[in-house]
Order: sequence, then structure tokens, then C-alpha cells
Amino acid sequence: MLKLFNTMTRSLDDFKPRNGGVVKIFTCGPSIYRRPHIGNYRTFMYEDILVKYLEYKGLRVDRAIPLTDIEDKTILEAIKKKKEIDDLTADVEKIFYTETRSLNIKLPRKVQRSTHCVQCAARLIKNLMETGHAYQYGRDIFFDPLTYKDFGKLYRLDKGRWPKKKIRFKRDTYNGNRWNLGDFILWHGYREGDLKWWETVVGKGRPSWNIQDPSIVIAHLGAQIDINCGGIDNIYRHHDYNIAILESYSGTTYANYYLHGEHLIVNGRPMSKSRGNILFPEDIYRHGCRSRDLRFFLFYTQYRKKLNFTRERFKESCNNLETFRKLAHQLIRPTGSTLNRDRRIQAVINSIRRVFETEMDNDLNVGSAFDGMLKLFLELKENKNRMVSRDARDIAKVLKKIDSVLGVIF
Repeated sequence: MLKLFNTMTRSLDDFKPRNGGVVKIFTCGPSIYRRPHIGNYRTFMYEDILVKYLEYKGLRVDRAIPLTDIEDKTILEAIKKKKEIDDLTADVEKIFYTETRSLNIKLPRKVQRSTHCVQCAARLIKNLMETGHAYQYGRDIFFDPLTYKDFGKLYRLDKGRWPKKKIRFKRDTYNGNRWNLGDFILWHGYREGDLKWWETVVGKGRPSWNIQDPSIVIAHLGAQIDINCGGIDNIYRHHDYNIAILESYSGTTYANYYLHGEHLIVNGRPMSKSRGNILFPEDIYRHGCRSRDLRFFLFYTQYRKKLNFTRERFKESCNNLETFRKLAHQLIRPTGSTLNRDRRIQAVINSIRRVFETEMDNDLNVGSAFDGMLKLFLELKENKNRMVSRDARDIAKVLKKIDSVLGVIF
């Protein structure tokens, strides 16, 4: 049985979908005011591996992912670059689709710009106001976390520190891993000169970042899903905000499993503009590597472990993948031998799938699955003279199924 580390329970839990053979997954998407870097793609990569492995196991995945195309940062970036917001986000969206294709990341049918769900967000806010969870203050609308008894349950927030005085946080996001102990914004009411706004059931304005994901969840998946994924920084504020909104709206448990991927750092340091160490896929390809090499590097280290990118480590990773691929392709070449099948060879071939599934069932431990299969490949290579054509065909069949998840062998 597949076991996933559930941030909500802080334990490795057996995965059981709510609805038999269908798994509903929501994954945070990119904010398309600027292009994603390889750290962002590491998050999208573990989510890709998760989806493909669930499908490998015969489950149908119903997944939604938003493209955040309106927030405070988008507006500031458009002003800075003297571009229309739609032009700015269209350029980044195009890059995102091109790079996900090159990295063999499968995107769901339900990829949607958050601005396409503005009316959904407004209706959700209206409901929250009617039920006493949200209120208007001036032109803006805020959510009061104290109206939701389990607020902060994912992070395990100590609400004993909650201020006695009413505090409102009106920006979409705040820098750093800090908690805003107070009410958070749902709707930015229209102000003279605003670059982007809509007319809705809650008035003129635009939805805050905090309401956008919940509105897309409700519109595309319903109020209850199986798995909510994202990066580790979403444990601060963002996912607890989503939970509070969705569970206040529905009165039911939103997700049963929460997965969070660790950061990718460069030469031991976090990526930042000030350090000048932000890397994009094209920066990696410039050194002659292939997109599958980057894909492999991003998923080889287990998703809950920090990944340190260095040129030396990446080169070693490329070499390991090439060794693996060469061995795999040698083994699937028919030998033309007329020998009877060797049961010991068959046992090793049968072990390939078992090793892969055992490690993947252990919280998507792709690197250990890869290492275990490589060890079996080396054993088969040593006994290649005892292999027959049927063995090569069986290996090819197993590896093609496994590569529906890995996407780096063929």
C-alpha cells in the first residue's frame, strides 16, 4: 500500500482515496508575474511523480492547478516593467507551458488562470460574509480566523499568542516564514486608478491571493479532496488560510492528506536576486545537458529532503542517469539465444517491478527505487549470456510501465 507523509498528522499514513478509484488532488501553481526557477520546478516535479504513480497503480486522478495572474506582486511588476498585466502574465504563461513540456511534466486538464474564477471567488466571499466568517472594513473584505475553531491546525499554531486588539493584514503576501496573527484579506475593494478590477456580487475590486485557490478548488473539484500539495513554505499561513476558508464554507473536512516538498538551494544557499544565484532551466541546458537530465536531478532526491544544486553534483547525476539508461537499453536488446529460460534470470526480472513499487510506496522514494533497479541491472548484465529474447521483452515491458512515471528511460 502507498504510504505518504501527511503534514497534518506528522506521520507516514496509508493512502486511501475517499472515492474508490478516483483521487482528487489540488496543487499550488505558479504566480505568473515572473518565470518559475528550478526550485519551483522541483515542487511541480514531485507532484508530477505523485500523479503518475497513482495512475501507474490504476487510479484515476482528477487534479486542478491554478495560474495566479492577479495579486499585489503582479501589479507592482507590471508597473515596474511598464507592461500591461495581461501581456506580462501571457509571456510567463507561455514560458511555463514550454518548460513543463520539456521536463515531461504532465499538466492536468484543469489548469486555469485565477482571473477566470473571479466571480467564483466573489460568490464564495459573499457566502463567508453571510455565515459570519468574513466582514467588510472600508472598501476591503477580511476573514476573521477566530470564527473558525481549528484555525492553524496544519501548522499547529499556538493561538495563545493571538492579540487582544483587532489587527488586519491587507497585503496579499508577506515576506518570510512568519505568522500574521490577525484577520487576513479576501477582497481588495476598488480604488481610483486601480489597473485591474471586476464588478461582482461583493462590489468592484479584485480577489486577494488568499481566496483564489479555494475558489478554484470549489469550482473544479468540489469542497472535499484527497490530497493538497505544495512547497514547504506553504505550511506558513497559506495552506491554513485555505483550510479555514474551505472548511468554514463547507462545514466538512477539506483534504485528508497534505504533502509539502522541501526547497532546492544552490551551492548551499537559498536562491535570491540579491545573491544572483537564481537558476532557470535554460541556464542548465546551456551547459549541454538534456531536459531529462534536469528532470532526473529534480526527482532523484526524496521530495521532503532539501536538494542542493552544485555543478559537480549535477554532473554526477547526469552520469548516473546515462549509466542507468545504457544498461537498460542493453538489456532490452534481443539476444537471439535459443537457450531455455533461466529461472534465476526470471526472478531478477520480476524483482525490478517489486523494488520499484516497494520504494515508491514508501512516500515516493524515487532515488532508492532507481538505485535498487540499477543494482538489478548490473546483476542481469553479468548474466547476459544466459538471457533469451523473451527475457529482453519482459524487461522492456516492465521498464516501459515504470517509465510512465519516471519519464527518463525511453
